[in-house]
Amino acid sequence: MFDDKRDERRGGTVTVQLQPGRSEFELPRTRAKNVARLLEELGLRQGTAIVARDGILLTPDVPLYPGQTLLVRKVMSSG
Repeated sequence: MFDDKRDERRGGTVTVQLQPGRSEFELPRTRAKNVARLLEELGLRQGTAIVARDGILLTPDVPLYPGQTLLVRKVMSSG
């Protein structure tokens, strides 16, 4: 497990709103420096979720910064 206080001092946190399910939590920015790393940290593969900030969809290479709130929405394909 990680030390929340130590990670916050080193790089702050991002707030993640995970849908469906409406869970919200903070993640140390050191563990989610960009969208691709965020998805990896959440155990999600690219293409299985969309990530948005302030209503704008983000690509995997977009850097994340402390204090940001991100919506992560799991998507499913119906064939």
